[in-house]
Amino acid sequence: MGKGISLNKEVSRGYTMLEAINEAKRCLNCKVPQCKKGCPIGNDIPDWIHELSKGNPGNAMEIIHAKSNLPAICGRVCAHERQCEGHCVLGKKGEHINIGKLERFIADFDGDMGLIGETLPQKTRGRVAVIGSGPAGLTIAGDLSRQGFAVEIFEMEPEAGGVLRFGIPEYRLPKDVVRREIEKIERLGVSIHCNQTAGEDFTIDDLFSRGFDAIFMGTGTGKPKMLDIPGNDLEGVRMAIYFLRRVSLFNEGSIGREEVMVNEGDRVFVIGCGNTAMDAARTALRLGAASVDVVYHRTINEMAALRAEYDEAVEEGVRFNWRSSIVEIHDEGGRLSEVVVETKPEAVEGDASDQQTQPTRRTLPADKVIMAVGSVPASRIVSTTTGIDVDDRGYVLTREYPYGMTTRKGVFAGGDVANRQATVVHAMQDAKRVAEGIAQYVDAIKLMESINRKPETNTDDENKQE
Repeated sequence: MGKGISLNKEVSRGYTMLEAINEAKRCLNCKVPQCKKGCPIGNDIPDWIHELSKGNPGNAMEIIHAKSNLPAICGRVCAHERQCEGHCVLGKKGEHINIGKLERFIADFDGDMGLIGETLPQKTRGRVAVIGSGPAGLTIAGDLSRQGFAVEIFEMEPEAGGVLRFGIPEYRLPKDVVRREIEKIERLGVSIHCNQTAGEDFTIDDLFSRGFDAIFMGTGTGKPKMLDIPGNDLEGVRMAIYFLRRVSLFNEGSIGREEVMVNEGDRVFVIGCGNTAMDAARTALRLGAASVDVVYHRTINEMAALRAEYDEAVEEGVRFNWRSSIVEIHDEGGRLSEVVVETKPEAVEGDASDQQTQPTRRTLPADKVIMAVGSVPASRIVSTTTGIDVDDRGYVLTREYPYGMTTRKGVFAGGDVANRQATVVHAMQDAKRVAEGIAQYVDAIKLMESINRKPETNTDDENKQE
């Protein structure tokens, strides 16, 4: 692997018990906690931090579980600097509480110690099918299972986790952590069926025929976008989600090193500047790339990536090309050989000439180009059922009440597939609202069934009257 950077070693060190308690003691336990307002799922942050400060990680975990099904994951990959930590009042002095690391510590402690789980209700309230096991699907499953629903997940991959499993690199999110969180979901009574592809192995109609009261589509956006660049069909051009998935499979031993896109000594260009682009760039370095350049058409202040991710990428050796685009990809004998990068100059205040708007072009040697420019939903479910409407980009249309229901009765959608994509925790935020909508819907249809059911005739009373 390149430059002495480990492909799999987690880059962020967790707290020891003493470090975690000392950090928790710094919390002011504000009466109006801004950190909670900054959390998309409204985690009761001061409450569980206070329990930790008293040495009660079990109590802290119980409070976290009331709002989050994936704390060990959120503690590692959430955009804390923009959310909870960014709202902490101590941040004004540059001393915000390290909420993410505390959440990670509590979740890891819970998993390592094997603490006694929650007392759960019987699964008699209804049956719900969940298609997809990413953060949205797992959140739906966990929330509804805790409320007494029998939930089954159908996942197309051989292992559950979705983007958590195949889209986030090992050095940011160890797969053992993902597996442990999913096992906790299973202990809630959720059944997971892998190698089940919607539209091929089953359809929406099949699931309803099996007796499910409601169905949730949490299939994400599995169809990558492509930029219209001459040469984008060359062998050395790939999408970031494909690249990261191949690396994940290589880490698991499922494929050989030769099947991973980036080779040692490659000159790699990454188009885009979100967190996925950062993951792709840093992973390419870990695979031994000689150089990695991120090409982004806007400025550093407009990038979607977290500043911490950018800082770490720069420290590791990733180079950034701002206000730049790859406009051509060239080959030599069918093999990718160079890219043409066009860069717009910085606008000069007070200069009204045309000179400042004229871009410059550079032709640079290249071996691989990785596109991290987003994705759109695949159409496997919509094309194999009726009554589910989508917009002109393929995103599923949903209602406000019950929240998340599609144009087909009993079928719900949330997260990326409904164009409410963002971070892992935002997918969870949306899924929690959809879970409420599903519960309302199933309760309503069960009530109507009981009302419409014919009352049983009491033959003994009738005989007495005769």
